[in-house]
Amino acid sequence: MLSLSFSPSLTNTLNLNSTHRSHFHKPISATLIPSSKPSSNTQQQLYQPFRPPPTPIPNQYGTLDIAGRIEILSNRLGLWYEYAPLIPSLIREGFSPPSIEEATGISGVEQNRLIVAAQVRDSLVQSNADPEILFAFDTSGAELLYEIRLLSASQRSSAARFIVQNKFDGKAAQELARAMKDFPSRRGEKEWECFDYSLPGDCLSFMYYRQSREHRNPSDQRTSALEQALRVAETESAKNAVLEELNGKGGAVEDKVDDAEITVRVPVVRLKIGEVAEASSVVVLPVCKAEEREREVLEAPFECRSEGEFGVVVAEKGWERWVVLPGWDPVVGLGKGGVVVSFRDARMLPWKANRWYKEEPILVVVDRSKREVAADDGFYLVKADVDDDGNGDGLRVERGLALKEIGVDESLGIVLLVVRPPKESDDDQLSEEDWD
Repeated sequence: MLSLSFSPSLTNTLNLNSTHRSHFHKPISATLIPSSKPSSNTQQQLYQPFRPPPTPIPNQYGTLDIAGRIEILSNRLGLWYEYAPLIPSLIREGFSPPSIEEATGISGVEQNRLIVAAQVRDSLVQSNADPEILFAFDTSGAELLYEIRLLSASQRSSAARFIVQNKFDGKAAQELARAMKDFPSRRGEKEWECFDYSLPGDCLSFMYYRQSREHRNPSDQRTSALEQALRVAETESAKNAVLEELNGKGGAVEDKVDDAEITVRVPVVRLKIGEVAEASSVVVLPVCKAEEREREVLEAPFECRSEGEFGVVVAEKGWERWVVLPGWDPVVGLGKGGVVVSFRDARMLPWKANRWYKEEPILVVVDRSKREVAADDGFYLVKADVDDDGNGDGLRVERGLALKEIGVDESLGIVLLVVRPPKESDDDQLSEEDWD
């Protein structure tokens, strides 16, 4: 059973406030500074879910009381990495991020950035980083160093040097860190071995190289990505791989038909965990189940558009299943007729056997506005044969040439993209050569 008791002085205070509330006409604001030595009873009652680890306070600030630390932070007196440790010291004294923001004007986001960036800088000092590189981050380096926080100590040193040499801003530093972190998981992808994992420039170059292969050929976005890849590549092998792709020698699958060379490409990409949340633009499309055969493909909303200041997605009719994809080049310009077909696995796609095609579900992005089959224009969604027991997905993807040979001139739509589900390891990423 719980009981509450009030001291006489507290009761009088409460009565005074309730009786004379009407006499106060102006709001009163004040900054409350906790006592530097709170009582043991108060400490036991306070709930503090996070207590920052001890961070050495620079010697010049070591003798400051709480008011002095607040003054330093409020006026940004000194270098950012010198006064950053004062923030954890205030939290250990009982302050919270909101109260620190109220007292100093430093937002909670900025507090976190300063603390983490200072720790990253300390790790660079401990790994004997070049003093000139450290000096480059003295004035406004918190944002840059914060972005490389997830890298190892050795990676941080090389990344910091690359950032300084190339005069990167915060966004570019974020892309660099992401590329370095992601590179090992891309083992097995096309030309992966041509890029050096130990070099930041090669990691970033490979990321741009991968992005270029997500664009349909030719396109300005693809060329721009390859030019970026070439600009930051550090090794000759990486530069050669990018140049071959830029010159059109590295990407397409070739087939011979009546001595005429036909080039086709359908991007096969794996959706990364968190990629939709980080995308600058997204595409919302209705989803159909392949086992429902062509019925759902024909019935799905043909047009979805964004309306108003908030970009609310409006469809011409109701639909149960939708998917949000990053604004990749093959789908970002998709107008009326876009639809996604979900397959239980990739058996109904025309690539070589004994691969991953039986192991995971896929999504096939289709443009229903382009149904005419051409012998030299990629792959199409068509009806598949189903056995007497009803087995089979009822839909399949077929090469335009093969459809022409059997007299099929119209499909359910042209295939723009094949999407594989996200997973921790991407070692089995499908390359374009797997298309039969």
